[in-house]
Amino acid sequence: MRKTLVLTASAAVGRIAQIAPGERKPRNKIALAATLALTCAAVPCFAADITTKTQPPLVSPPVSAVVSPWDIAFGSAIMSDYVFRGITQSNRHPSVAAYFEPRYNFNDSLQGYLGVSGESISFPNRAAAEIDFYGGIRPTFGKLALDFGAWEYWYPGGECFNAAVPGDCTANADPITGGLPINGNVIKADLSFWEIYGKATYTVNDQFSFGGSVNWSPSVLNSGAQGTFLAGTAKYNLPTVLPGGIGWFISADVGHWFLGTTDSFYCVAAFNTGLLPAGCAGTLLGGVPYKSYTTWDVGLAFTWKQFSLDLRYYDTDLNRGNCNAFTSAQNARFDGSFTLINPGGFGTNWCSATFVAKFSVDLTLGNLK
Repeated sequence: MRKTLVLTASAAVGRIAQIAPGERKPRNKIALAATLALTCAAVPCFAADITTKTQPPLVSPPVSAVVSPWDIAFGSAIMSDYVFRGITQSNRHPSVAAYFEPRYNFNDSLQGYLGVSGESISFPNRAAAEIDFYGGIRPTFGKLALDFGAWEYWYPGGECFNAAVPGDCTANADPITGGLPINGNVIKADLSFWEIYGKATYTVNDQFSFGGSVNWSPSVLNSGAQGTFLAGTAKYNLPTVLPGGIGWFISADVGHWFLGTTDSFYCVAAFNTGLLPAGCAGTLLGGVPYKSYTTWDVGLAFTWKQFSLDLRYYDTDLNRGNCNAFTSAQNARFDGSFTLINPGGFGTNWCSATFVAKFSVDLTLGNLK
């Protein structure tokens, strides 16, 4: 095809060249132009292969980066005490924690997530770890962020202590107290339970945000007692005056846990039995009506990149006796803390005021790029 076009162009030039002698010179220019035009049309690859100063090389347009809807959040922490709703979970000892949370962004306003976390604990039933499984969705509407989901608290490795329950519970029970050594508290082997929850946070501006939450469980700590926890929170980012890009903020929380009555496993001896609070007898035969309580905390936190140091004060309005009835603490000692649900007079500091320092690092895949 190219040969035919070139020959045709040559023939055309030949015909143009056959002109009168007086017109040869100007028509030679016309012939030359025609030759170039026809040759370029016949062989376009030659022109495409030539780069001139007035024709820069072609550059492909940039390709937009594809943003994956998937993300992963993960982190760890070490703290001087693990406090949950105002009550120590680590017997006032240090604790470590870690979490792993895959996320999927359906769009800019809706995120789904699943997660697993773990904390070291020291429970009365000898459980030494808390493993949490959770999942939910996080829709946002402008400045309002919502969070709905379910949470499973799993405490593996526990042992039962209760002389009134045949089997391992009796075998593990102290022969003198009928329950845990010294204080006679009774405790189940499995304290695992689940909750459903809803949270809302409203960001007023870059400095201030506030929110609230509700959690409900049909059996708190597998006790048979229902529980509804209502809470409010507020956070204020302080002015950026610290060196090295260090940020800081203050925050506070207040919550009330409405608690029901346990099953008969936790029934305790009344005053008229003359026994320590172990086994099922007396006026509380049907179970223990846990004391609902209020908890609060306030703290100052420092942040730098993905690191944070949180310094926080916790407290509750539970006295030492009602705290012992709720927790069955292994460190409870006789101190005259008699209450209707704690007739033995043993008390514990697990629900008392405390100060906690927590150092943590929180990352996402984006932080690693």
